[in-house]
Amino acid sequence: MISQDNPFAAPSGLAYALPPFDRIADEHYLPAFEAGLAEQTAEIAAIAANPEPPTFENTIVELERCGRLLSRVLSVFYNLAGSDSNDTVQAIQADIAPRLAAHRDAIHLNEDLFARVSDLFSRRTGLGLDDESDWLLERIHTDFRRAGAGLPAGDQQRLRELNGELSTLSTKFQQNLLKDTNELAVVVDDVEELAGLSADTIAAAREAASARDLAGKYVLNLVLPTGQPALASLENRALRERLYHASIARGNGENAYDNKATLARMAALRAERAALLGHPHHAAYIISDETARTAEAASGLLERLAPAAVANAKVEAEELERYLAEDVPGASLEPWDWPFYAERVRRDRFDVDAAALRPYFELNRVLIDGIFHAAGKLYGLSFSERHDLPKYHPEVRVFEVFDADGTGLGLFLGDYYTRDSKRGGAWMNTFVDQSELFGTQCVVVNNLNIARPPEGEPTLLTFDEVNTAFHEFGHALHALVSDVRYPSFSGTNVPRDFVEYPSQVNEMWMLWPEVLANYARHHETGEPLPQPLVDKLLASQLYGEGFSTTEYLAASLLDQAWHGLGVDDHVEDVQRFEAAALEKAGVALGSVPPRYRSTYFAHIFSGGYAAGYYSYIWSEVLDADTVEWFKENGGLTRDNGDHFRRELLGRGGSVDPMVAFRNFRGRDPEIEPLLNRRGLTGA
Repeated sequence: MISQDNPFAAPSGLAYALPPFDRIADEHYLPAFEAGLAEQTAEIAAIAANPEPPTFENTIVELERCGRLLSRVLSVFYNLAGSDSNDTVQAIQADIAPRLAAHRDAIHLNEDLFARVSDLFSRRTGLGLDDESDWLLERIHTDFRRAGAGLPAGDQQRLRELNGELSTLSTKFQQNLLKDTNELAVVVDDVEELAGLSADTIAAAREAASARDLAGKYVLNLVLPTGQPALASLENRALRERLYHASIARGNGENAYDNKATLARMAALRAERAALLGHPHHAAYIISDETARTAEAASGLLERLAPAAVANAKVEAEELERYLAEDVPGASLEPWDWPFYAERVRRDRFDVDAAALRPYFELNRVLIDGIFHAAGKLYGLSFSERHDLPKYHPEVRVFEVFDADGTGLGLFLGDYYTRDSKRGGAWMNTFVDQSELFGTQCVVVNNLNIARPPEGEPTLLTFDEVNTAFHEFGHALHALVSDVRYPSFSGTNVPRDFVEYPSQVNEMWMLWPEVLANYARHHETGEPLPQPLVDKLLASQLYGEGFSTTEYLAASLLDQAWHGLGVDDHVEDVQRFEAAALEKAGVALGSVPPRYRSTYFAHIFSGGYAAGYYSYIWSEVLDADTVEWFKENGGLTRDNGDHFRRELLGRGGSVDPMVAFRNFRGRDPEIEPLLNRRGLTGA
């Protein structure tokens, strides 16, 4: 039993069932987890032992209904473990992760329960189910099979052991990375070394140092990818090199936070699990249930794009080397040089200065007059900030979201600033999923890692940060406008290689003339971003695609290499394996490192993208084709937004994703728009 004083004991009475963050303390998590596990275990036992013959209602719908207490604590705990962690939360995470894995196995490997599901699946055509219910039955049956239901008892026991150890290792990888990222933040003693950075960036670095009790110093915090934003502006080459080496050292330092042995063990365990489940390797296992269907299809797309991307990167490198030679004769172009000289090319060729753009990209205007404005034009949504609702951190903002007819859709939380308690990167999560079955609407959060300026100073974003904010809100929209019956299908509960598609589409509105004109205004004067600068910005978009595509493909192909290992493949040296994989894939360019190296590749070792990092480019095929559709049909209009919402966004996972795409687009996707966008027409 759980104490009724525990805030997880009953559903929240707040608006949209927002968790009562002001009442939740660390000591509430473990009792809630244990009560939730016990409650769902009893519920599963009752479903499996039901003496009545299996029906859709008494088996499948009951599976959807069970585990409500566990869901409440899971959604809060794992959101905060990523966005506002501490030693206590990390200890609970390490304790609970293998127990959760065992719990999931106990459900999927319950023979009596699987027998009921299988019975229903075998006679599904005669059950008279509507389309969404029929799809739910198919998905649940597939999930059980993929989780090992039907395997011999010995194999099931080994599967339980593998899943338990993998959950522990994934948690260890994530926690090591957070700690090492904080440890490796670059401390600068003399402000003169920061020449080239904007005044507000220097102020943010001073603020970051102050937060660490390093008065008089400056701290450059590390973001998740290899490339660090400051590399584009820092004039001090030695500091650029130092910052780059700090970035690639994460998880690779022969210290307590070293991730090499952890990730190699994870790859081996995943290969063994895949073999138990009848697949040659983990990539085959994962992708067989994605829209790509086969690892060969996913790798084939990456390999098709790689030669043209690398060729473009080499052409770009030649130009950058000429710039470098003017400053440092005889020097070789290094990874820490590329962003700096690429930015100089943009200034010289297109007269676009990234630093000059930032005063026009103030966070609040980007959010209210850009992101929300576009959502209003497309879908009729409106947003009202709520100051009366509790937040899990003072920096979080809470907005109520209304549909075009004024009815409430849910809550949107924005958590935009970096802090030592937050993992790197940017992401979306839900605290509450939309579901007609439960009568719930969405509570969703976007997390970014923007450097916080000193109190009273504006938060000015880089071009990439604006793009990221639009991208993550695309995920939030997917959740907010969800219109499904079953919680398993809500919002972004779609295949991994489809989930990035709607969010990538939402990026297009960032530079859409009507949207850009509404938010891109100087934070001091209110003057709009000058049209000549807008034109130059648009003209410069294709520049640098060689680098960006190559660094992305390198990471994606590295992911496929790790998860293409079979049970007899053993990796003794992580760095040697990584180098060989990049060389074999044809993307081993010394000056273009992978977007993520193995030891800090959180997407695939702690973030759910194992064998799935290809999904960004796979989804971009759909995205680029969809952007063409919007342009052909008038762009930013309610009719277009409503069509996209009705046929695709609102459907969540309640329909086969490629059927949803065809219903929206009227045909299968075509790759040409992607090739044109990335300058890969020779691919």
